Amino acid sequence: MKDRKGIKIAVIGGGSSYTPELVEGLIKGYEEMPVSELWLVDIEEGREKLEIVGNLAKRMVRKSGLPIKVELTLNRREAIQGADYVTTQMRVGQLEARKRDEHIPIKHDVIGQETTGPGGMFKALRTIPVILDICRDIEELAPNAWMLNFTNPAGMITEAVTKYSQVKTVGLCNSPINFKKSLAEAYGTSEHQVLPEFVGINHLHWVTSALVNGKERMPELLAGKGEYNAKNVPTLGWDPEFLQSLHAVPTYYLKYYYMTNEMLQEEKEALENNGTRADVVRRVEKELFELYADESLQEKPKQLEQRGGAYYSEAAVQLMKSLYLGRNDIQTLNVPNGAIYDFLPEDASIEINCVVTAAGPVPLKPMHVPETIKGLLHAVKAYESLAIDAAVSGDRGLALQALVHHPLVPSVTVAKVLLEELLEAHKPYLPKFFA
Repeated sequence: MKDRKGIKIAVIGGGSSYTPELVEGLIKGYEEMPVSELWLVDIEEGREKLEIVGNLAKRMVRKSGLPIKVELTLNRREAIQGADYVTTQMRVGQLEARKRDEHIPIKHDVIGQETTGPGGMFKALRTIPVILDICRDIEELAPNAWMLNFTNPAGMITEAVTKYSQVKTVGLCNSPINFKKSLAEAYGTSEHQVLPEFVGINHLHWVTSALVNGKERMPELLAGKGEYNAKNVPTLGWDPEFLQSLHAVPTYYLKYYYMTNEMLQEEKEALENNGTRADVVRRVEKELFELYADESLQEKPKQLEQRGGAYYSEAAVQLMKSLYLGRNDIQTLNVPNGAIYDFLPEDASIEINCVVTAAGPVPLKPMHVPETIKGLLHAVKAYESLAIDAAVSGDRGLALQALVHHPLVPSVTVAKVLLEELLEAHKPYLPKFFA
């Protein structure tokens, strides 16, 4: 059993609308994991949001009666100093950058999405150098800390940290926890009684087994009798014949690859009507922050679940607890491949079920990896590795190669146009490409 020394947590991007969920989780889990200091960090542009969210966090802690000190700061190093856990939930360029990532590709008849395709690549290009700068602070000021990253694209960020820093890191996403909740709800059981097996990488994974109360439910899922969708991906059905021959259930981001035309058409219609997901999130966030600013509010509002990333923070608290207590439970995380997949590099980040020990996650080799998925998985991982190296180096040639080899980009000609337009659109956040 761990000693009862208080834990210090630094949240990079503390002004995020997700923070109240994290605070709620830390309060609920206090008896098992006694947090003494919670530092919420943001940048000058996020000062107003930090103060609104931070004051709500203080009210939530005050209501709980727990001795958790909540600190708000723009000084990242002060927050990281001596931290046990550093969580990252950032958006470099804020929602305006996301809007460009979505709108510009759609104009060129290419999927425009925050973490998939050209938009996802440019989010990575903006974010990786900033994350690695944070890692240098962690190496100096909190060398034993775990960095829990749920900044998107989570797999690419995790791989970059593993390759280019000494920081202990784990990446996590809300997609697996949402799938688990959905599966448990569909079968009227608890989350502890379901165990889906995930094969793949972040935002490109398949479910190859689904145990519910000890019984394999994959035949029913492959027959298309149930479907799960996230709030930030349009609802489109899978073809049952396709699922049967695929021998796996694709999670929702794979619709961008398997149903590209339909998804692009939905994006175009959304752009003309209510706007893309960035526009929707801006409206949802505005409403959330109006709620957060109400000084009578002392708990996480239900409306937060309208955000596509709901339960990210629940996943983060679960992971912290398991690392702290050495619970040896199974969670789906982004970790280095090692020898799990022989067709991917050892240092590639994969998203897979892991046993979470006090020393860190231990990945579990999947029972079955269908041949049908290996080609796409290899292609997207190749793109990711090229994009990571481009983000670190600022090499336009590498960036072009990454974009050309992304399965959602139709040609070199389109890739070159997109590269130039997106580089120019994000110029303030991409200094290495303009040196």
